[in-house]
Amino acid sequence: MEIEGADEVVIILVAATNFKNYKDVSANAAQRVAAYLKSIEHRSYEAIKADHIKEHKALFGRVELELPTTAQSFLPTNERIQKVHEGADPSFAALGYQFGRYIMMGSSRPGTQASNLQGIWNNDQNPWWDSKYTTNINTQMNYWNVDAGNLSECSQPLFDLIREVSDQGKQVAKEHYGVNEGWVFHQNTDIWRVAAPMDGSNWGAFTTGGAWLCTHIWEHFLYTRDTAFLRKNYALLKGNVQFFLKFLVKDPVHGWLVTNPSTSPENVPGSPGNTRFFDEMNGAYYNGSQICYGSTIDEQILTDLFGYMAQATEVLKIDTSFKKQVLKARAALAPMQIGKDGTLQEWIEDWPQTEKNHRHFSHLYGLYPGHVISPLRTPELIDPVKKVLEQRGDGASGWSRVWKMCEWARLFDGNRANKIFKGYIQEQCTKSLFGKCYAAMQVDASFGLEAAVNEMLVQSHEGFIQLLPALPDEWKADGSFSGVITRGAFELNFQWQEGRVSTLKVVSKAGMPFTIKFDHVPTVLCNGKTVRITEVGNGLYRFETKRMGNYEIN
Repeated sequence: MEIEGADEVVIILVAATNFKNYKDVSANAAQRVAAYLKSIEHRSYEAIKADHIKEHKALFGRVELELPTTAQSFLPTNERIQKVHEGADPSFAALGYQFGRYIMMGSSRPGTQASNLQGIWNNDQNPWWDSKYTTNINTQMNYWNVDAGNLSECSQPLFDLIREVSDQGKQVAKEHYGVNEGWVFHQNTDIWRVAAPMDGSNWGAFTTGGAWLCTHIWEHFLYTRDTAFLRKNYALLKGNVQFFLKFLVKDPVHGWLVTNPSTSPENVPGSPGNTRFFDEMNGAYYNGSQICYGSTIDEQILTDLFGYMAQATEVLKIDTSFKKQVLKARAALAPMQIGKDGTLQEWIEDWPQTEKNHRHFSHLYGLYPGHVISPLRTPELIDPVKKVLEQRGDGASGWSRVWKMCEWARLFDGNRANKIFKGYIQEQCTKSLFGKCYAAMQVDASFGLEAAVNEMLVQSHEGFIQLLPALPDEWKADGSFSGVITRGAFELNFQWQEGRVSTLKVVSKAGMPFTIKFDHVPTVLCNGKTVRITEVGNGLYRFETKRMGNYEIN
């Protein structure tokens, strides 16, 4: 290409494939390319750029997070990474939070594919783990904060993935497990929506990968209160629950309902010869180095999913008899147990750890992102959970570290979460805010960091809203968070000074009752008029809201 006598050159590149969906590749790529070019044929660079900025701001500008700044806050990102341990730099966490939102906007939009291990930033022909969807935590982590970060529409590709993978999941349920109802999905899939177990047994046999994905359907409903969305996706929830109602068996020792076979993702017990699963038909145990029955994470995920299923039937006012069946099974699931070393057991039997610092700590799903373990509801499990976190340590791969940040935030320890954040930034990031797993860049850590920061500043999973539940000492001076979404479909705008909330404004998007934890009785105004508040105990205060009502809490 030769260009002469020009003072500006604009080069536009377009591309397309023949891919329509996982079952249809009949599209005409050349026609698609022609259509793209036609749509911008007579448009100037300035006009295209202006549209891009307008569209970007419409999503990105929904949320603003300000944390205290220091001298380090104004250095280039690569220098901030190198100096993260040399002094306080709270606003670096705010940058990480917004980076997570930025890459969500860039890699997951309605009509596109869900964000995978490398998102759209993979630059290898043969990438690590094929740049697929790993669903024993990584894909889920990508979407932990999509609703709270006020980017709900960006979750649509995830729900498309779940719907599509359930198709082959029905075949796998029948052919692999002999279950003729519902669907099952394991630990890995790709654009072709494979659902069968694959690769090594200690990760491939993860039967609750689809169940974990289904919890995102309920969480999205909690953040949006979109009944039409719940009704549309109800069959996915029900189908996965139906599979497990047929798949679960009674363990021969206690009579608990357990998954069988089962695995605790990617970890192996310390005595492999004792790891076993129960063959119900033959009435015998079989040894396997990774396979077991009733792993703790399986039972926790199903406890959540069965509970969500029951609540969904109540919201939609359907399937009353099915709800009773589900709750009966939920009550029979294996309970969590404490091992002889004082840690929460990872397996149904008290096996030791082969690798005490293993990057996965799947049995802590119940604390985060799950809702099975809670300092308020299950205080007896908190010390065993902390002992697991101490055993695993603050290190490991990028996604593992930010998951630990989320766990410590749920335990209200912001200083520990902040300490892990600094280690993650210095050891798992290089010149950018993308984290690593081994030597591979992955996007999950960047999304997980966003979730962890959000959890340190706002929590709403206990049925009420708590502000600054895990605020690190370094972040206390002053800050603000606007546009963040909580369960109940509330949009918050609040500020704090010296660790105490100074102003709070709320938009009620669905007209749900608003419950918040405060250390004193607040005053609530709507359009200048005082709103009646009810004290419900334990520092909780509640008031009724109207849809799209604006409230100021003093």
